[in-house]
Amino acid sequence: MADSRKSAGRKKNLLIELGTEELPPKALKNLARAFAQNLFQALVDADVVDRDPADYKFYATPRRLAVWVKGVLPQQPDQIEQRKGPTVQAAFDHQGHPTPAARGFARSCGVSVSRLKQQKADKGLRLVFEKKVQGKKLNQVVTEGLGQSIKALPIPKRMRWGSGDAEFVRPVHWLLALYGSDLLRTEVLGLTANRYTQGHRFHCPGRLKIPSADRYSDALATGWVVADYDMRQSMIVKQVTHLAKKAGVQAVIEQNLLDEVTGLVEWPVALLGEFEDKYLQLPEEVLISTMAGHQKYFHLTTDKGRLANYFVAVSNIKSKTPKRVRQGNERVLRPRLSDAAFFWNTDQKVKLDDRIQALKGVLFHRRLGTVYDKTMRIEKLAGLIAKKLDVDATQAQRAARLCKADLVTDMVGEFPELQGIIGKYYALNQGEPKPVADALDAHYKPRAANDDLPRKPLAQCVAIADRVDSLVGIFAAAEIPTGDKDPFALRRAALGLLRIIIEKKLELDLFGLFSQGMKLYAESNLNNIDTADAVVRQVCEYTNERLKGYFQARGFSVEAIASVRAGRPGKPLDFASRLYAVSRFFSKRREAAESLASANKRISNILSKAGFADDCEFDHELIQDEAERSLAIRVATIRSEVNQHFNAGQYDQGLERLSALKAPVDAFFDQVMVMHQDPAIRSNRLALLFSIRQLFLGVADISCMRFDQA
Repeated sequence: MADSRKSAGRKKNLLIELGTEELPPKALKNLARAFAQNLFQALVDADVVDRDPADYKFYATPRRLAVWVKGVLPQQPDQIEQRKGPTVQAAFDHQGHPTPAARGFARSCGVSVSRLKQQKADKGLRLVFEKKVQGKKLNQVVTEGLGQSIKALPIPKRMRWGSGDAEFVRPVHWLLALYGSDLLRTEVLGLTANRYTQGHRFHCPGRLKIPSADRYSDALATGWVVADYDMRQSMIVKQVTHLAKKAGVQAVIEQNLLDEVTGLVEWPVALLGEFEDKYLQLPEEVLISTMAGHQKYFHLTTDKGRLANYFVAVSNIKSKTPKRVRQGNERVLRPRLSDAAFFWNTDQKVKLDDRIQALKGVLFHRRLGTVYDKTMRIEKLAGLIAKKLDVDATQAQRAARLCKADLVTDMVGEFPELQGIIGKYYALNQGEPKPVADALDAHYKPRAANDDLPRKPLAQCVAIADRVDSLVGIFAAAEIPTGDKDPFALRRAALGLLRIIIEKKLELDLFGLFSQGMKLYAESNLNNIDTADAVVRQVCEYTNERLKGYFQARGFSVEAIASVRAGRPGKPLDFASRLYAVSRFFSKRREAAESLASANKRISNILSKAGFADDCEFDHELIQDEAERSLAIRVATIRSEVNQHFNAGQYDQGLERLSALKAPVDAFFDQVMVMHQDPAIRSNRLALLFSIRQLFLGVADISCMRFDQA
């Protein structure tokens, strides 16, 4: 292959750019990365570049996606195309003459049988046909690679433009392709490549010529475009930090907002703005949401961590009159803050209690009723959960009753992302106990995969009740998530439920929770949903399936998770305890664990093949061998202690006692024939093995474990 690469020509660097209308700023970075990765992989697959991931780089601005690739061959190396035919045994008769199978295969290849080669295969020698295929030129490779790359991009909804049938996330208006300093003739999305791009929409409108692939960034910089995404982001951070320091405050640069702002500008120019300090009387979350969510401004804080009445806006132009730009941003922000203050004052004229009836006008689900109906169910369920966890049930029910009331406030209508947070502030101002008020916000946590959990027990009760009601209800309404479709975010609800129970160490049983949730639906007389026990089991299975991803993300092997699932523990916290114990056992007592895992697998296979009935008990009178006797005595000695440990959730201690079975189990399999010709002796030995397996199933089916996994 080295020779074929050398003969394919001298390597040059490649540049491809798609020029578009403004791309979605939040998705820009991921879109650009995926485009670059996809195209680079297509070039690797075509064998025109090496596989070093450091040899390519993505560029991204609001109006372009680009990728630069180092050391690309001008032509794909020649390939050897191979077709497999019949086995040699089927291709020739006893006299060595070609059979119809051989002749037919040769004819389909356009050659005689004598031109075919023989090659080793799984089933002996096989006829093969090989021919040399000339490698494709780079422009053809790139054209095909671009098509594949664009098709594979993570674009949820594509659009068309003009009279063509091309589809992309936004209309594409130009295609730039350079191979070194040469134009590469390629096509995609109905466009033919040239060597021109576009500069800044305002500072440098019109075409801009790129002299070579390696001069891309420099050439665009003359057109007031910082093409390098990371460089542009660093510029923003530096400018925002500098302005904050100059004003005597500190910048708060949240990554999601930073990514969005980076995706909005091609030539970042940061400006410091100010707003009236009277608005600082509003909750900080309201001000931050107004600045960041609506205006894409960075907020600033004092050295004591309090919100300052300053902000930093990042403009996409370098104005000759920056003062006017700053004043314009302040003028735009002022009415939004004024609206927020109006909503804040107006909302509090109506108590949260009095808003609950208004939830009857907010639909939860067409078959499950309104948010009011959901609130009533959450209230009852939160009280039941509180009693199980020894939490104040009256306060839990109060928090549950108020937890959705802020959905019908003007403030949440304007700032939906503040649901719960606004409820907390209104509840505090209206004299609700702090634990109740805190729960109105915290019961939404975790809002995302890595978000914090509700810290206080009261909030945990409401959070669990809310998720249980959603899971049971949506399943009862036959809206089960399939594939990537999860319109009601049930995966997030299930994972959040598991995280709260496991990480907050709550002794709650999933089947019990879901059964109680289903009972409340049955009592609500919703005749159009299925309230059978089968739905509860289905929800349990769905939620338990989320455990696999949860623990895999924490470094546990698929085999370890499967071994614990085999025991079907009903409590997520118990599942976690078993998994940690099994993993520690395989880590600390490696030799014993591996031996017992192997023995358990052997026992499982023997019992399965023998069709052993579990109603057969071991009889000491039927013992024939000393190794059999020794094993039976050891099992009888430790059984009670092991079961006590497992029943108490002391899985580490139980496994430690079970490790004492290693030597007698090894001796048993070395010296005893399990499948004895006497049916009574055979059944007795199977019963002994069954009792050992049952002991281990008290924690996990360790026969699932691989020796290189823990």
